Amino acid sequence: MKKVTAYFVRHGQTMLNHYNKIQGWIDSPLTEKGRADAKRAGKQLSNIPFAAAYSSDSGRAIETARIALRENPNNMNIVSYQYPEFREQCHGYFEGNDANQMWQFVGEQVKMTSESDVLGTYGLERARDLIHQADLYGDAEDNAMFWKRLDRGFDKLRANSKDGDQVLVVSHGMTIRSIVDRYTPELDEGVATINGSITKLEITDDDIHVVFFNKTDFQS
Repeated sequence: MKKVTAYFVRHGQTMLNHYNKIQGWIDSPLTEKGRADAKRAGKQLSNIPFAAAYSSDSGRAIETARIALRENPNNMNIVSYQYPEFREQCHGYFEGNDANQMWQFVGEQVKMTSESDVLGTYGLERARDLIHQADLYGDAEDNAMFWKRLDRGFDKLRANSKDGDQVLVVSHGMTIRSIVDRYTPELDEGVATINGSITKLEITDDDIHVVFFNKTDFQS
């Protein structure tokens, strides 16, 4: 059975992260801190001989991957791919809105008004359905839509990899946490994925195992 080791990095801090705005499929540039986040992750992963590097097609993920790979001595030989399947979840109508306001609006359906209450009570997957239901235009991804897309991304990664490959994947906070929550839920302690943090996955033909989640002090 083929096994691929993937180091998932959350992109560096962006302007919208800094302002606590909802950022899924919309984009904003990395801040100075965000570029430092990317460089730190790159340094921590600099000893790993990556067979390939992947990111979502969002600019913040592409820029993070580019900065991180500069720290790898083999960077000139690492082929990079951008897969839309590794995007953040789409929040539809709520994109760009203040995060606290979105959760107040979404939470009204279940008589809760904060992100921590909604996620703590209903979990990530049910919360996605609540966001979709609250979207006035119906454009936010529900849980089934989100996982259909993400599973397609993992299938493409598997098809493009050989047994024993180690790959970099730059993705997004809720996407990475959702992978952890589904495949190794004991590692999801209800905390946000940190900008520039590293999460290690072992991907086989029919399963995914999370080795660790959300590290900012990884030593390769």
